[in-house]
Amino acid sequence: MEYRKYQKNDIVTVTIEDIGNDGEGIGKVDGYTLFVKDAVIGDTVEARITKCKKNYGYARMEKVLSPSSFRVEPKCRFHRQCGGCQLQAMSYERQLVYKQDKVRNNLLRIGGFSIEQIDAVIEPIVGMDEPWHYRNKAQYPVGYDKKGNLITGFYAGRTHDIISNTDCVLGAPENKDILEAILYYMQENHVTAYRENEGTGLVRHVLIRTGFQSGEIMVCLVLNGKKLPEEERLIEKLTGLEAKWKDRKEAAEGEVRGDTDVYRRVVSISVSINTEKTNVIMGKEIRLLWGKDRIQDTLGGITFAISPLSFYQVNPVQTEKLYGLALDHAGLTGKETVWDLYCGIGTISLYMARKAKQVYGVEIIPEAIEDAKENARTNRIDNVQFFVGKAEEVLPAFYEGGTDGKAAGALDEQMRHPDVIVVDPPRKGCDERCLETMLAMKPGRIVYVSCDSATLARDLKVLCAGGYELKRVRAVDQFGHSGHVETVCQLVRKDGMRRKINYREEEILDCGCIYG
Repeated sequence: MEYRKYQKNDIVTVTIEDIGNDGEGIGKVDGYTLFVKDAVIGDTVEARITKCKKNYGYARMEKVLSPSSFRVEPKCRFHRQCGGCQLQAMSYERQLVYKQDKVRNNLLRIGGFSIEQIDAVIEPIVGMDEPWHYRNKAQYPVGYDKKGNLITGFYAGRTHDIISNTDCVLGAPENKDILEAILYYMQENHVTAYRENEGTGLVRHVLIRTGFQSGEIMVCLVLNGKKLPEEERLIEKLTGLEAKWKDRKEAAEGEVRGDTDVYRRVVSISVSINTEKTNVIMGKEIRLLWGKDRIQDTLGGITFAISPLSFYQVNPVQTEKLYGLALDHAGLTGKETVWDLYCGIGTISLYMARKAKQVYGVEIIPEAIEDAKENARTNRIDNVQFFVGKAEEVLPAFYEGGTDGKAAGALDEQMRHPDVIVVDPPRKGCDERCLETMLAMKPGRIVYVSCDSATLARDLKVLCAGGYELKRVRAVDQFGHSGHVETVCQLVRKDGMRRKINYREEEILDCGCIYG
């Protein structure tokens, strides 16, 4: 089909009829498809074309001519520039519909499942009761504006240009005071910010982690150097914020932003040394300046120690729902052996251990495994064992012959043929060898927790071709106002796993299975 020739910077009028993978609006002009940033489904907008391909192009919304019924007034005035909130101009209810459809469509298109299959197993998305101020972790770049003033905030979408904003509506309310205190300390003590293009300057980023249940806050400054000048001044400013927060909460009688029953306080101040020219934020060396080297928080009645380098889900309220679903759909009775792949600091492992006979966790980051072991000790959970390494290397090693050189036959049969495997991989999904070993181990159930429904669909296609049946699917909104969505699934072996295991055959055949 021949389309009218469009060029970069052409202004067009387009009605938005669909939503793209990253939350952009999709519409057509004379049959030519345009992906329009910041447009909401149902809008008619004036848009400027930014890139032209043969059959489609990209555009930026210039003006709303006729607003969609789903369009709302964003809380943040930087939502269009910032790369973090692609959907803030869309009503939260419509965001949930979009995310549910995103998971469903990826399973159909990439996974190759039929409409009948997916409609029979997919359940309503689990939304948030309060989709604001939900993030317990934030990383802020530090730099300069065009006038040379110190600033911190977030990178503009697809750039490393910093938008000056200390008051993100998704982060903990206390972050604003912390960032302003750090900027004041830097100005007062002539501390320089990092200039990425030149590789000069001292402070690169600020990491803030908040225990929503404990009230404990960790602050870590990432340095292009070894030491901050006048470090005690920084400590004074950050520890002095607790009195301010108490006064604010008491004056508001519990109705402050973020509405929490605990007083929040800074209990850990550290620096991360990163002198390399890299886009990786955190350095490998952490030096404690004051307080504790870890903060604590509680999920589902389990206490976790969190270091600057720990992986810990950023939305604790929704994480309890997510892990609760994973536990429910593991179908544990207390007699099962479970492998938890990509276990991080042991969050899912410890959830499972309360209902399982034995749990084995695998994680590539040594510091995370040390945290996981400490978390097990803190919670007096002794039926877990953690291994450092890549899931695609550790799991096959145990199955094929053991990491300690023992013959495969000498290994515990339940380690080689677990009842349940739980997998929570990064966005790239599971490694091919890891999937092959999971199929060889033939667990009765596989629970797959995913942060990318596209790679999830790809991996489910492999697992289902290898003898598993997708029973239930459920999305969980962990990241309100962004295009991201988590999904949990459970798969069951088609043959019902009619082998000798620790519980009755009919219990296996009747067990519920979900991905949610």
